[in-house]
Amino acid sequence: MPWVPDERDDEWSILHFSQSNPDGPGQGSVPALLRRVAESIDKLGDVVIHDVTFHSEATAGEDDLMMTVYYDRPSREA
Repeated sequence: MPWVPDERDDEWSILHFSQSNPDGPGQGSVPALLRRVAESIDKLGDVVIHDVTFHSEATAGEDDLMMTVYYDRPSREA
């Protein structure tokens, strides 16, 4: 039997945020960025993390790092 799209397939979305270290000394610190992202996730409360991406861009000084976290809130439906 072929797959038939459910009308709910068009309604799915996901929340996300991106974060980087401040410009200047330490902006290329991966441990600092990981701590910063972990603190932000803690502040979100009860969420389900679906994916985390990491991006690094070379600059004249330290690398410019960025992480994006994709998440949603657990369903409260019974």
